Amino acid sequence: MKKPLSKADLRADLERATERFLRTGGTVTAVPRGVSGNETPGGGHQGRRLFVEPRATRTLVPEVVAAIEERRKSRLKRSPEPKRSRLPKPRRKTIYDDFGEPLRRVWDED
Repeated sequence: MKKPLSKADLRADLERATERFLRTGGTVTAVPRGVSGNETPGGGHQGRRLFVEPRATRTLVPEVVAAIEERRKSRLKRSPEPKRSRLPKPRRKTIYDDFGEPLRRVWDED
């Protein structure tokens, strides 16, 4: 079974990856507090602000809703078979000794 990674292992992996990035010539840019990653200065698809549009109202299409309801009701028209009461059937039960070895089999009516 594979051992799950601890937080210390994850921190060490992140630290090694950061050091490797910096050794290969990468630079870290400080981002001022309060700047969101969802807002890009260039605009475009990623520059779209989230949840600023007014809530859209939904319009029901009565014909579609009626067709769905009719289809659902037609599937429910089948009458289910009446459930018969289950009488207790005798079952074979194995009796074991203290060491887990089977001793005998008996019929149990539970």
